[in-house]
Amino acid sequence: MNDGGQVLVTGATGYIGGRLVPELLSAGYRVRVLARHPERISSRDWADDVEVFAGDATARPDLRRALEGVDVAYYLIHALGSGSGFAERDRSTARGFAVVAREAGVRRIVYLGGLHPDAERLSPHLESRREVEEILLDSGVPTIVLRAAVILGSGSASFEMMRYLTERLPAMIAPRWINNRIQPIAVRDVLRYLVGAASIPPEVSRGFDVGGPDVLTYREMMQRYAAAAGLRPRIIRAVPVLTPRLASLWVGLVTPVPPAIARPLVGSLVHEVVAREHDIAEYVPDPPEGLIGFDRAVELALARIRDLDVRTSWVSASTPGAPSDPLPEDPDWAGGSLLLDDRSIEVDTTREALWSVIEGIGGAHGWYSWHLGWVARGLLDRLFGGPGLRRGRRHPQHLAPGDALDWWRVEKVVPGELLRLRAEMRLPGLAWLELSVEGEPGDRPTFRQRAVFSPQGLPGQLYWWAISPFHGIVFGGMQRNIARAAKEHGAGRRPTD
Repeated sequence: MNDGGQVLVTGATGYIGGRLVPELLSAGYRVRVLARHPERISSRDWADDVEVFAGDATARPDLRRALEGVDVAYYLIHALGSGSGFAERDRSTARGFAVVAREAGVRRIVYLGGLHPDAERLSPHLESRREVEEILLDSGVPTIVLRAAVILGSGSASFEMMRYLTERLPAMIAPRWINNRIQPIAVRDVLRYLVGAASIPPEVSRGFDVGGPDVLTYREMMQRYAAAAGLRPRIIRAVPVLTPRLASLWVGLVTPVPPAIARPLVGSLVHEVVAREHDIAEYVPDPPEGLIGFDRAVELALARIRDLDVRTSWVSASTPGAPSDPLPEDPDWAGGSLLLDDRSIEVDTTREALWSVIEGIGGAHGWYSWHLGWVARGLLDRLFGGPGLRRGRRHPQHLAPGDALDWWRVEKVVPGELLRLRAEMRLPGLAWLELSVEGEPGDRPTFRQRAVFSPQGLPGQLYWWAISPFHGIVFGGMQRNIARAAKEHGAGRRPTD
């Protein structure tokens, strides 16, 4: 295959970036990725085929290293749902990227922005996307901006929000702008445009509206999703009193999408977002069979979900505002200011059976202790803007570094030995849960469970000691029930002593 040139993908651990990388590799490009958490790249099928730079796109020294020798740079960064000040963070990051890209001699920038109307006051989210677009177009580097509305694909935040609303609510009250027109686009067509943008002639520097063949209201999208999923038609009543803020809180309670992310998504639906042109076809021609329509896009997404083949998801990226500090690897990591609940128990089962239960924790399997307490804590977390327990799992049995697991993030996996989770719930400090299988092969395994907390000031200390009386119920019950499940899972399969 011919060398298509060197490209850099930012946001490669995110929903679009994680799917774009293999498409670029298939098209013959040499791919480099910039990631704050390069360990999350290791579990991807394409990890060995790319050059990984550890760094932060907000740090210009990191950008200079990553952009050196790059022909095409993909800017897939935005501060969606990161709270107040997100627009300034988006603005600052885009300006820094534009300056360094120009200094590095990058030949082309490609940005995936948001489809928006002209001559209208935009929602904060769309206004920030428009501003980033202008910054990159004014960078002095030829730039292609692709403006998309709702992206249809398994794992897309917009798609998952629509899916859960439709599946969980046979009848609902919705904002009146549920009748606004939207031009959704299948993720496969978005990726095709993104790859094609890299080879657009350098004299072209502009934005393009991209959309699928269907223009629908959100109401129609939900009804057609229901039909594709084999559900009865939904009863939807529009009322004028639901503000974007109230609607986002409602979405946060019904779907896995937390209010901090639902708010900008819902706010964008206030506008009618329909493509004004289809000029991109001059440079990236439509396929002979045409663009993917809404119904077919939903069918493809549902097939991915049924086959457990959701390659990337909106939860691939960390929850905005969540801590990302790794657990110290020092042998004495339990000392200092770290507080610890450490429990070990020998289990009458095989190592394989114990590990299978550990790796399958969370999601539909739950947390093996005080279910009502976990549910209540999850609801409280969502009320304060955290992810709660509704993100679930990417796969029902297997975990990889970087996976979201309810309100945890998988930090480290050593198959058969160790699972380390970092909390992304709202806490006055940093927290980890470590589950491990210890002991010599052939012996009964020891299940070790460690909850670690790094308190933030006096509130963190008070939080730890306030919940300490419940550790026996939560952590003790978890350990006993995991051990019992592992014993039942391995019953009859232990080798004869």
